[in-house]
Amino acid sequence: MDGFDRDAEIGRLLDLLPASSRMKLRVIPQPQQTEVLTAPFPWPWRTEWPVSINFQLWQTLSEPQRDLLFLRTDRWLRGIAWFRPGWSQGLILAGSVAVAFQGVQGDGVGVLVGGALAGVALRQLLRNYRSPAYELQADENAVTIAQRRGYTEAEAARALLSAIEQQAQLERRGLTFNELVRSQNLRVLAGLSTVAVPSNYRTPER
Repeated sequence: MDGFDRDAEIGRLLDLLPASSRMKLRVIPQPQQTEVLTAPFPWPWRTEWPVSINFQLWQTLSEPQRDLLFLRTDRWLRGIAWFRPGWSQGLILAGSVAVAFQGVQGDGVGVLVGGALAGVALRQLLRNYRSPAYELQADENAVTIAQRRGYTEAEAARALLSAIEQQAQLERRGLTFNELVRSQNLRVLAGLSTVAVPSNYRTPER
């Protein structure tokens, strides 16, 4: 990587983050991966968030693109709240308690029912976290954080929009459905379009 200081870039990226994220997120150089940047799903038992970056691909992005892609990854990770009050979280907790209680009682049917209840709620929760509504919120939160780092809303939205498109090109793939929805929303934030994303894409599945 001629002229690209990987360690300095990692330090610069971490400095972009809010202090609460800086303590948890860890950047891992991963030259073997074909993706520009990846982050595993932040299950509640994880004590830190590993974010893997292929710096050979990463350095081909502009600095604003890198900033917004990194901030957006942090906001996606940060937005997943396992312990926030909600019906899915409540059912997971209730099902888990039922499994533990019925297990002690030796009630096999009760264990199966409790496990099924928790499983259904967990699948719904994961589906919501992969929905356009959650993806759009992560983008908008990243744009908000970027404004505290000297970007205007339009500059941040344009940087993230172009980063999404270039990331797909570098990874030699087309845009996913969620990326297409996100791109249209970012065009509106950037002042490049007046066609808003349909409201049903902003509502998590029930």
